[in-house]
Amino acid sequence: MLFNSFEFVLFFLPATLLAYHACRAGGLLRASVAVLAAASVFFYGWWDWRNLFILGASVLFNYGVGRRVAARGSQGRRWLVAGIAGDLALLGFFKYWNFFADNLAWATGWQAPVLRFALPLGISFFTFTQIAFLVDAWRGKAREYRLVDYVLFVSYFPHLIAGPIIHHKQFMPQLGRRFPAWKVLDDLALGLAIFVLGLGKKVLLADNVAGVANVAFGAAAQGQPVDPVTAWAGVAAYTLQLYFDFSGYSDMAVGLSKMLGINLPINFNAPYRSASMIEFWRRWHMTLSRFLRDYLYIPLGGNRRGRLRRYLNLLATMVLGGLWHGAGWTFVIWGAIHGGALALNHWWRERAPAAWHAIPTPVRVLLGWFATFSVVMVGWVYFRSHDVAAAHRLLGAMGSLSGASILAFAATGYRELQTLWTLGWRDLGFAMVGVAPIMSDPFGVSPNVRFALAVPFLLGASIFGPTGLALACTFRRMGASPRLAARARACAAAVLLAVLAFVCLGHMNNATEFLYFQF
Repeated sequence: MLFNSFEFVLFFLPATLLAYHACRAGGLLRASVAVLAAASVFFYGWWDWRNLFILGASVLFNYGVGRRVAARGSQGRRWLVAGIAGDLALLGFFKYWNFFADNLAWATGWQAPVLRFALPLGISFFTFTQIAFLVDAWRGKAREYRLVDYVLFVSYFPHLIAGPIIHHKQFMPQLGRRFPAWKVLDDLALGLAIFVLGLGKKVLLADNVAGVANVAFGAAAQGQPVDPVTAWAGVAAYTLQLYFDFSGYSDMAVGLSKMLGINLPINFNAPYRSASMIEFWRRWHMTLSRFLRDYLYIPLGGNRRGRLRRYLNLLATMVLGGLWHGAGWTFVIWGAIHGGALALNHWWRERAPAAWHAIPTPVRVLLGWFATFSVVMVGWVYFRSHDVAAAHRLLGAMGSLSGASILAFAATGYRELQTLWTLGWRDLGFAMVGVAPIMSDPFGVSPNVRFALAVPFLLGASIFGPTGLALACTFRRMGASPRLAARARACAAAVLLAVLAFVCLGHMNNATEFLYFQF
């Protein structure tokens, strides 16, 4: 069941909200937790009921181990090691068996059996969530007594499939609390606003540019030659698609949880406005960044064992973070690019020459942003490509871009736009905001040209646009203001959100999965 599907928006979500808040209003707080747990298990089982056995086995295993780890007796550390080993074994079997089997066959010639099964959805997220629980239990920061509460903690549907990664101490104190009616209504309104904004990012923006990315990456995967303009358009499209797809999911997860009166940690904070790789990883997939820092980078030694060891720890952490995203050498290379860039960023901060600091701050910020965005784009080529050869094919095409190819593309676009302009400003507006790519009549304008028209809007929105949470909170403050003008603006914002929701519903006939579902 997808957040951007009719069955979720029109049936599952209203039924869950009604049952949950009815229990809370009637003072049945424990029943509300059970209702939410049952709804979350149903949500996960909707994909494939057989995956419930994997999730259930993982939950029961970690619940039992966690109780023994929390006791902190003489066997506590052994239980902790056994629990983490069990979690990693489950993840390794389903996610990495074929990857290691293929590489073992390449290195030794011995062919291990190849297993044919679908990767259980969200296995990376619920595994990391439970590893964090076990470590926190050992540190005395988490203790779980009720199985139903633990089931909800792991399977909570707003975060189960694609994050954020939550911690027991953040989540559990929020369960079973009663709120006055005004607070419930306020949470519902704010959560709905955030959800609608996230839905718009996914349905109207991310899904619109996906076709341009698929053409370039699909051709490279099949070994076909890719012209420079198509390569650049495809990589730029994927860069923006992934941004709005993951940003949309993060907003929708936060909004859904807010409607239930539960606050999830912010997982996405406009990373494309970052002026350094360090800043990028403080803004992109923020809960994963903290997990890798707290449970991998610091245990490896962090920055406590010298500069060289710090750089090696950064590289190792990001390579393992790349493998967490997917079982393939493309993800290893992606992680190595980010690990090397982070190490270089730290080195530059410590050793930058005086001439660099003499440059005016706005210029340094702009240069830092350009370098960061360039590294991120190159990384996304490996992240998205079918294999390393396909990634190199695309990068080679991008590197062959010349002035002649740019002029030829501009001339073609000009001729096509002449036809579009004769149809009126309405159609031109559709093309500029990216609606045209999913319409049945593209007005005779090629996808690359339509995407080029949309790039200033999309890139500007990703860099300068407010996050969904910030925008929704602004609407709420305007509505609470005693000033008549502010309330009028809040009413106008509510109307615009209603229109946005209606438009999104009209584009949900072919709901597509979120990109992070594959991890």
